[in-house]
Amino acid sequence: MALGDAPLPASFQRARESLRAARPRDEIELEDIPAPQRLAPYSAAVGATVYRPGDDEELAVGRLILLFDPDGQRGWDGPFRLVAYVRAETEPEMTNDPLLGPVAWSWLTESLDAHGARYLAAGGTVTRAVSEGFGNKDGDPVTTELELRASWSPQQEDLSAHVAAWCDMLCLAAGIPPLPSDVAALPPRPPRREDRESHRS
Repeated sequence: MALGDAPLPASFQRARESLRAARPRDEIELEDIPAPQRLAPYSAAVGATVYRPGDDEELAVGRLILLFDPDGQRGWDGPFRLVAYVRAETEPEMTNDPLLGPVAWSWLTESLDAHGARYLAAGGTVTRAVSEGFGNKDGDPVTTELELRASWSPQQEDLSAHVAAWCDMLCLAAGIPPLPSDVAALPPRPPRREDRESHRS
């Protein structure tokens, strides 16, 4: 997004191109998506879907939004801000684990550190959601999900390390190995019964 017909600032163009140039692991599919229009003068966004290795079942989805304001904004500590969202299904017993929130947050900070992505002012939330069906959806299975929303201020125009860290966070949420030895992950969610039956048919 840009203001009118004015040329894009060179620093935003470089950051946007590094965002779009990411080449994640095979289980992750990236695509350009519409960026929010009112959060900053300039913005861009990519969406991601994580698939089970060797399968087409979705394990996690996410989006990463790049915001740029030459004048900066309160709390940004610079002209750039990255906003990330990750959602993945989890096993029901995981929603009661008091360590789930801190562990999920560590996926972001440890992934950023592992890739050497310099950043400031990181903040976010971890949400556990349980969905139950009622009425004509009474027979639907109960689903449990983890949602992580975060934002931070990258300290470099080349965002490739930040995108790589976000992709790692998506895989950690989906429970896909391999992982660094000091990073915890959710156990991989087993295929749903209907998925197993469809593969056998």
